[in-house]
Parts: sequence; structure tokens; C-alpha cells
Amino acid sequence: MYTLFDTIEKNDNSKTPLAERMRPITLKEFLGQAEIASDGSLLKRAIISDKLGSCIFYGPPGTGKTTLANIIANSTAGNFVKLNAVTSGVADVKRAIEKAEDDLKLYGKRTYLLLDECHRFNKSQQDSLLPAIEKGTIIFIGSTTENPYSAMTPAIISRCRVFEFKSLSTEIIKNALKKAVADEKRGFGKMKLQIDESAYDHIAITSAGDLRTAYNAIELAVLTTPVNEDGVVVVTLKDAEQSIQKKALSIDENGYYHLLSAFCKSLRGSDSDAALYYSQRLIKGGCDPMIIARRLVVHSAEDVGLADPNALVIATSAMTALMNIGAPEGLIPLSEAIIYVCEAHKSNSVITAMYSAGDAAETVRDDDIPPYLINPSYLSEEGKKKSAEYKYPHDYGGYVEQTYLPKKLEGKVFYKPSKNGYEKQISQVRAEKGKK
Repeated sequence: MYTLFDTIEKNDNSKTPLAERMRPITLKEFLGQAEIASDGSLLKRAIISDKLGSCIFYGPPGTGKTTLANIIANSTAGNFVKLNAVTSGVADVKRAIEKAEDDLKLYGKRTYLLLDECHRFNKSQQDSLLPAIEKGTIIFIGSTTENPYSAMTPAIISRCRVFEFKSLSTEIIKNALKKAVADEKRGFGKMKLQIDESAYDHIAITSAGDLRTAYNAIELAVLTTPVNEDGVVVVTLKDAEQSIQKKALSIDENGYYHLLSAFCKSLRGSDSDAALYYSQRLIKGGCDPMIIARRLVVHSAEDVGLADPNALVIATSAMTALMNIGAPEGLIPLSEAIIYVCEAHKSNSVITAMYSAGDAAETVRDDDIPPYLINPSYLSEEGKKKSAEYKYPHDYGGYVEQTYLPKKLEGKVFYKPSKNGYEKQISQVRAEKGKK
């Protein structure tokens, strides 16, 4: 099969970005995603047997979504059409579907349709795909960095299997970079090149799981570093910092995670002095302040929760301020939020309730929803009569006792407010309603 990679080999591949040259062509070369693409996995078996159904690849940039789609293109006996939701519209989809119908009727060939950035399609555009997916005219492969359960229509989701891609580990990225440097055909193997271990480490860590970013950084470092008197290109940590535009931490990787853990536990332990110190130690060491802001938002819900709901508001506001203003001024609202979260009343009732409900959802899985909670439009005439039994709380002053959980879970309590802060009021209101 004639592919993009044939083009690269036939032309001067020095003009093709390293990330594209090193893109895996076969499943054997594919990096990471052990949970979904390991030997014996459903996805790998489906690709090998050419029996893959419609699916959506979802995850951060540079984790292999488009690469895996291209591997499918190279391994399938069917046709493969690639569109980008940013530049394509309904007309492009219709043309692809019409050709797919002809190829299926005339030659018995299936067509795989890859839609990159599929979340950019609006509802009507997504709906144009439905009949073809449903009939099997096309095998749809969507690729997106956005959560498909919120970005895609339920109709599309119900007809696709969603595979979630994870950020690549530092070790995987570092090994991939070394392979690119040694590869004589697609990488820099023919160059006289020496790359310091610290440079590899820095790029691998600061690329944050994005292999494309790592490839781009090392390529920039290699191509812009002059040869020394021995004719060798030597890439140092300083070159790596400049190529990826992030300073190396003045602490090693273990130290970084130790400090981040200490920061989080200081938030939970209500020690604002310690939390401020660890946050500044991380920032002064080169850590992106947004990492600290994101952890702060999580802990404002996990460790403060409804004992002080304002903590989450202040933490997210600080993160937004930091994002829009940047450092150093943005560090002021971030520090304010750190102090607030530390000094606030603490309760882990939210996360406890979440885990408890999640456990019930997995183990009990009772979807016998009380009929009066179901939209009557989807019920039989008998069901509509039962639906009329619903008690509208506002007709009763804002609250009326009725069962909302499925039968097997009736009376189950997931959220148990603590006696701290605002949750005292929640407990009081629940008591007035006769709730546990």
C-alpha cells in the first residue's frame, strides 16, 4: 500500500519534521498505551484481524491517536479516508460516504473514515455521519483531545467504542528520543552527534507526556547547535532548556515529586506557611506554576469540599488569573488561594461520597429507575400514568419526600456531611427534612 511514509523515503526526508519521520508504521513500533494496545488486547486483536468497528480515540496531544489510525490504514485491506474537522464539512463527509457505498457494492471493500479533531464538528455535522456508521458503510475513527462524552453527541457515542489514551511516561519518551538520535534512516544516526543525558532527561520530563513536543524540541536543539572543533554537535542541558523553552528544575526528578507531595499534604494539614514555602520552592526551581494551581483546585474540593464551598471558587479564580496574567503577578492570587485553602475548614465528605457512589454504580448497577423520574416522552401509555406520580418539589415549598434512587439502592446514603464549617448547616437542613 502506498502511504505517506513511502513519500518520505522517496523525497529528501530532511525537510520532513522528525516527529513525522519517526512516526511508527506498524503495531510493533507503536509506543505506550499498554492498557488498550498491548498484546492480546481487544483493540490490537481487532486491528490485526481487520475487524475494527467504529471507535473514538481520546486523549492528550502527542500520545499516538493519529499514529494508531495511520497504522490501521497501513494494515487494513479496505480503503482509508482521512478528514480534519477543522477544514472539512458535511459536503466532504457526504463525498466520502458516497464513494464508500460504491466501493462496498462494487468491490466489497470497507472504508475507514478517520476524522481528526472530531469534537470540532457541530451536532448537524456529526448527525451526517450517523446513517453511514449505522449501516456499516464506513468504519468511523474519531480522534480528539476533548472528552467525547461531552463533545460528541450521544448518538455517535452509542455507536462507537471509546479508547482513552494516556500521557506517555518519561521513560518511554526518553527511549524514543534516543532511538531517533540513533536511527540512520529516519533520525540523526548519520550525524556526529552527542547528547548529554541531562538534556534527554529535561526534554522527556518537561514535554509532559507529549512525544511530538519532545521530538520537536530535540530536533530544534540538534539543528541549531553548531558543531565543535571536532566536527561534533554536542547538545547540553542548556540547549535542551532553550529548545523546549522551559528551565530545568534545580532539583532532581525525585526531589520534584517529593516537594509536590509535601505541598499537597501541607494544604490538607492546614499549614499555610509550609504550603507557601513548598510552592515557592517548586516555582523557584523551575516548576510551571499552573501545576501548583491545578493541584490547588483539586485539593479545594477533595480536602475542603463543602466545609467551605468558597475554597473551590477562590482556587479556580486564582488558576484563571494565573492563566491570563502569567508570572510573576499571577502568583499573587495563587498565593492568596493557597492560604485560603489551608486556613479553611476541612472535610473529605465529597470524595468519600464520590467513591461510595462509584462503588455502588459498579457493583449494584441497578438501572430500575423510579418511573416518575423518567421523561414521559420515552414511556408507554402505562408508563406515562406512573410518570404523572412525580412530585414537583416547588409545589411543596422546595422539598417533598420521595424516592429517587433505584430500588436496590433505596435508603443508601453516599454523602455524609462532616461537622465542620458550612457542613454544619447542611446537616441541620437535612435533619429538618428528616434525611440522614
